Amino acid sequence: MAARLTVAVTEADVGARITTRRRVPGGFRDAVGILESWDRGVLRVRKRDGTVVEIVAEELVAAKVVPAAPPRPQRM
Repeated sequence: MAARLTVAVTEADVGARITTRRRVPGGFRDAVGILESWDRGVLRVRKRDGTVVEIVAEELVAAKVVPAAPPRPQRM
């Protein structure tokens, strides 16, 4: 049985942490981060490393709001 992919984010989710899967040449690519903006069909997602990914909404095959990332363990 195959999983059902849905896009469950909207412009109202700006500021939330989301996970996305989008079509790219040769397959799919995932991005997890804070949805910074959604303007004219383009989402801007800031990943944990600070980079920003721009995603055309029409390329999304799955997306949803996810809980905040767990804290990273402290190094000694």
